[in-house]
Amino acid sequence: MPDTAGTLPDARSLLQLIWLASPALPVGGFSYSEGFEAAVEWAGIDSEAAAADWLADQLHLGLARGDLAVVAQAIPAWRAGDRARIGALNAWTLSTRESAEFVLQTEQMGRSFVEWLKLQHADTAAAFAHLAPACYPVAFAFAASRTAAGVRDGCLAFAFGWAENMIGAAVKSVPLGQSAGQRMLGRLSAEIPAAVDRAIALDDDERQAFSPMLAIHSARHETQYSRLFRS
Repeated sequence: MPDTAGTLPDARSLLQLIWLASPALPVGGFSYSEGFEAAVEWAGIDSEAAAADWLADQLHLGLARGDLAVVAQAIPAWRAGDRARIGALNAWTLSTRESAEFVLQTEQMGRSFVEWLKLQHADTAAAFAHLAPACYPVAFAFAASRTAAGVRDGCLAFAFGWAENMIGAAVKSVPLGQSAGQRMLGRLSAEIPAAVDRAIALDDDERQAFSPMLAIHSARHETQYSRLFRS
């Protein structure tokens, strides 16, 4: 896998990655808790420490083994114009969503990302014509592939964007204060590089999406009595 050394991107590429990782990007990531809101009710997530542990586990056991690995493989595939590879990664991601809400999330965020990308790149519609629907990790990888940044830097941006959205969900769901949220974000930021390196090292046979407790809480969230988030 290329671009694993982690060389610093130039200023333009760095700013582009910061833009892609921003929760303000109009793709709706802030509206999902990925089962966290249900975990607050049924798994006893009632403190900063418990929330931080949950999200760290999700980073290493879920994101790094699944979506991050897809991003790492999709960036060079987009750059090479390998439509078959992109289609296979997109299909794998869609087929491994473990709940209806997880399917909704990756499809909605992917669709919104593609619509935003159409404002940035004239060939976006043609690039995604063979993907119906496009999942979020593959759409993000397309945007990252249009920068001069390496694969590792693109994955770091993807993971940090995920972390910011999840911290926002945790602060509102537990609830926690903003200082607690920043401490949790600091912990995730320290752990993200190792998670990215692991994701980059995975091949197709090692990539996986198997988080039973997370899937159970996501499914329970569908009928949760009181909720703030879409998943």
